[in-house]
Amino acid sequence: MMSVILAGGKGLRLWPESRQHRPKQLCKFFNNRSMLNNTIERLLRSGSTHIYVVTNDELLPYIVDETRCYAEQAVIEVLSEPQGKNTAPAVGLILARLYQESKDDILGIFPADHFVGDEEAFTRSIDKAVQAARKRHLVTIGIEPQSPETGYGYIEKTRWEVGEIPDVFQVNSFCEKPDLEKAKVYLDGGRHLWNAGIYVGHSSTFLEEFARHLPEIYQHIIKGAREYVDAYNRLPDVSLDYGIAEKSDRMAVVPSSFDWCDLGNWNALADFFNSDNENNILVRGDAAFIKSKNCLVQQKEKYLVLFGVDNLLVVESDDIIMIADRALSQDIREVTEELVQRRRHDLL
Repeated sequence: MMSVILAGGKGLRLWPESRQHRPKQLCKFFNNRSMLNNTIERLLRSGSTHIYVVTNDELLPYIVDETRCYAEQAVIEVLSEPQGKNTAPAVGLILARLYQESKDDILGIFPADHFVGDEEAFTRSIDKAVQAARKRHLVTIGIEPQSPETGYGYIEKTRWEVGEIPDVFQVNSFCEKPDLEKAKVYLDGGRHLWNAGIYVGHSSTFLEEFARHLPEIYQHIIKGAREYVDAYNRLPDVSLDYGIAEKSDRMAVVPSSFDWCDLGNWNALADFFNSDNENNILVRGDAAFIKSKNCLVQQKEKYLVLFGVDNLLVVESDDIIMIADRALSQDIREVTEELVQRRRHDLL
């Protein structure tokens, strides 16, 4: 399998750790490696023979630096979008790059910034997806939900397996992020899975689905990579989910149970770090929690003392200390928007 890692996102909800020059995929939340490094190593251990990393011109030098250490382990190629156009044009860039070289490979599309806990279970799921992809299905990975999560999209599977491949099911529908009541219904029903944003398919299958559902992108793919990049400003801003997956009748899903999280906000980190008796969590650094509870803290240089507070998010980076209500963790993007209005681009 050839792997494609999408690494052009901004990760604004993890500000101020995630910044313009160091977005979420380059942050080191676990084992002192960036999210991108962990993704590359996971895919290498899962058998990827060639890895393409798609980023943007602004991040290109940082992404290249992150991938240099793998020069002797694998073939890793970094491609850059001239402007951000969502995930469908990013995948189209890879298809254009490969169009005149190979149409007979299995491609796996992976986000750069997801946490995966059980790599053996991850590899087993990818192996099943590859089997289904060889049968010309377009395959996604669905995570069996552990809670009524409102921050994820969902995949509704049917009761029918695809062909002779066990535990791979036809997709009935893709569902937007639900409210809490609907998420509880999804959890109780047993047919809905968290959408991990992973896709596996034969390169020719991807091409056929682009031709069918996104012809305005396909017409540039078949002209090759150089012409594709030249046409980038004319491509639609559309996700692979919306542009292809939600419309295709070839979708299959592999239900998976490995620990997974897309780290969409600071609260998402809480499940991966130990808490004290008052449910205070220290992601990194050193801090004192005194008469305080339910707080999430990342410290860098200054010793932090939380005294008599509840449900705070405190993040110290190189030049910023952010203090927020943890209930607003999903809304941190509003802070960055306000900084733009104040022309504090140095803090972004």
